[in-house]
Amino acid sequence: MTKTRDLHGIAALEAMFARAKAQDRGAFLPYFPIGYPTYDASLAAVKAMAALGADGFEIGIPFSDPIADGPTIQAATQIALENGVTVRKCLKTVGQLRNEGVAQPMLMMGYANPLVAYGTDRFVRDARAAGADGLIVPDLPPEEAAMFADSCAREDMALVFMLAPTSDDQRIDLVTRHATGFIYVVSLTGITGARRELPAYLNAFIARLRARTDKPLVLGFGISTAEHAREVSQLTDGFIVGSAMVRAGGEGLEAVRELTGAMVAAIGN
Repeated sequence: MTKTRDLHGIAALEAMFARAKAQDRGAFLPYFPIGYPTYDASLAAVKAMAALGADGFEIGIPFSDPIADGPTIQAATQIALENGVTVRKCLKTVGQLRNEGVAQPMLMMGYANPLVAYGTDRFVRDARAAGADGLIVPDLPPEEAAMFADSCAREDMALVFMLAPTSDDQRIDLVTRHATGFIYVVSLTGITGARRELPAYLNAFIARLRARTDKPLVLGFGISTAEHAREVSQLTDGFIVGSAMVRAGGEGLEAVRELTGAMVAAIGN
């Protein structure tokens, strides 16, 4: 259900995680790219997920070279680009979703190149004004993130960084020092994409991270079924469903509703 939005930025994410924790589950944050399979269909998909109980969203900004993404999201974002979606249009879309009642936290998910071309300070200001609560930039390491970090701090916006199973303790400590909002935990090495099974080492990996940080951990890459959601909801503070949701979007709004409903039911939201 959509609610009146009275918190913004990092505070909105903190409230989201607190609510999920009080219900003894992780937060469900689906990813969906603006402009796929059409512009209007992408808005309808986000609004449907919001109405069915998604806790927050990754709003995808299409880019021509999405190096962290697998074939499903690559194909979808290419279609979105062909549909004329730009950074500016994605920002306007967040504002439109807010105006139409979507109150859940929204993070802009996009690659560094188009955001730098738009203007870092300008992008963060415009994203905040539109109603976004933070940024996820997969190809932006903490060492190169000062221009984004300073802008996000001024606007009280989250800046999320990623950790992977290959991250050593030094890397973990670097990311946990700089990440705000939450840490995006990559469940496996490689690119995004739905998987049949989650990796066997996942429990040990999460325990290793928990020993070094108390920041929220949100798991992504490979989560595609209700059973996956049920499992990771008890292991992490949140989880992201990307490729499976995008695939559903390509099948139509009813498929989006069906997958969302299954995920929400699995975690007891």
